[in-house]
Amino acid sequence: MTDATHSGGSSSGLTTASGDIVVNYLTQGDPTDPPVLMIMGLGAQRVSWPPEFVEALVERGRYVITFDNRDAGESTHLSDAEVDLGELVGALLGGAPLAEVPYTLSEMAADAVAVLDAVGIDRAHIVGASMGGMIAQTLVIAHPERALSLTSVFSTTGEPEVGRPSDEAAAALITPAPTEREAYLEATAERWKIWSAPEHWDAAAVRARLEREYVRSFDPAAVTRQLAAILASGSRAEALPSVTAPTLVIHGLADTLVKPDGGRRTAELIPGAKLLEIPDMGHELPEAHWDTVLDAVEAHTGA
Repeated sequence: MTDATHSGGSSSGLTTASGDIVVNYLTQGDPTDPPVLMIMGLGAQRVSWPPEFVEALVERGRYVITFDNRDAGESTHLSDAEVDLGELVGALLGGAPLAEVPYTLSEMAADAVAVLDAVGIDRAHIVGASMGGMIAQTLVIAHPERALSLTSVFSTTGEPEVGRPSDEAAAALITPAPTEREAYLEATAERWKIWSAPEHWDAAAVRARLEREYVRSFDPAAVTRQLAAILASGSRAEALPSVTAPTLVIHGLADTLVKPDGGRRTAELIPGAKLLEIPDMGHELPEAHWDTVLDAVEAHTGA
């Protein structure tokens, strides 16, 4: 099932992925331009990409497709699926692996492929941030025929010894946030400070993003299910050397949520991968670095 509405240079729609999963997506730009599928991270929605950043990529001649992962935004939320929080915390802190989970990164990658099918695109440049980078890596491994290139942004390989969060970031990640709107916005902004570069902390921009997300869809339990998918999916180290898509890895050296060795290891494993490290960038895309990232993505997706 595909249902789309069009407005100017954009088109929004819903498509059915595996099972009964319905995925909400948006296209922006000229469909004749090189297509770029952008995959967001843990707990994030398609509106979590800075709108001006996406618009700038469109202005640079790219046809941009964004979408809500399952358990995010206006895509299907698996609210009846349960995750053992104690087991999840144990896995996050390096204990026993997770047993049964509602879904894995492979199924999330299949959702992304369903979006490409809905838009009528055989092959696209795949860009993923954080968990979105993990999904993007999984996509190019499992569906290499659908990828023109891969850009993995502040992500990692799934190996437990690399890309580990700092103790403070890990604690913040698993600490339940308040549910009341103002308390949630304040607490989550404080959490973001832990993995953001202090030189470019923009409280107004962070609050604007959090407000966009909160108003559109608020489901704290969904983050737990997505985190379970990450932990249960394991390492991609054996498969990443088989990736043939031209690859760009971007990572901030001030990232405490996915430490920079996760990006370095990703670039090390994928043959011919290019690594762009940005000294004063954390686990976010501050406006101060938009041009640097956009220049890199434009060059990579135009090669």
